[in-house]
Amino acid sequence: MSSDTSRRGGTGSRPTRVVVVDDHVLYRRGLEVVLGTEDDLEIVGEAANGVDAVEQVREVRPDVVLMDVRMPGGDGIEACRAIRDLGYGTRVVMITTSEDEKDLVAAIRAGARGYLLKDAPPETIIDGIRAVREGQSLLSPELASTLLEEFSAMVSSEERREDPTTALTERERQVLGVLGEGLTNREIGGRLFISENTVKNHVHNILDKLGLHSRTEAALYAVRRRRDS
Repeated sequence: MSSDTSRRGGTGSRPTRVVVVDDHVLYRRGLEVVLGTEDDLEIVGEAANGVDAVEQVREVRPDVVLMDVRMPGGDGIEACRAIRDLGYGTRVVMITTSEDEKDLVAAIRAGARGYLLKDAPPETIIDGIRAVREGQSLLSPELASTLLEEFSAMVSSEERREDPTTALTERERQVLGVLGEGLTNREIGGRLFISENTVKNHVHNILDKLGLHSRTEAALYAVRRRRDS
């Protein structure tokens, strides 16, 4: 793996603390071996089902949870929702064999910041953890079009009658539009000549006012609005 300190967040930053959740022991061990090669990632817990995953988050408060979708003894999507509702700021990345669009949409609605297939290369998972820790979203390229189509189909008649973005300020609408281009907070700040922290505040307000659960939903919302206009 690359030793580039810029990818590792700098030598002075603490490692990203990760909990691995999967009902297959061998897969958990494999992930732990892969992540253990990176100086900026630290495995702080593991679980075999969603119920135990929530307890692990309560106990160790990790930065990121890598979690399977379907597990006996505790569904990953329900666990994702519970982890979001704890309010600790822990980010969940679903990692699964399921390409079912219902699982994908349910995971995003439950607050997942990422959705990867288990056959993703190790470096994709590693870089994904780093991206999600920094507040970005993550989605397997194979699933991106599926998710966009699904959200496009979910536009309700009420949304068509009344534009929810009227609740946004002019600057928030500008940020929303740029979110649809897949830019990071820093890139958005450069585009709009505002600070990265100001962008973060605007994104928070956008999610709150539009009733969205994640940056991914906001980006897809912006793309859908562009396509429908």
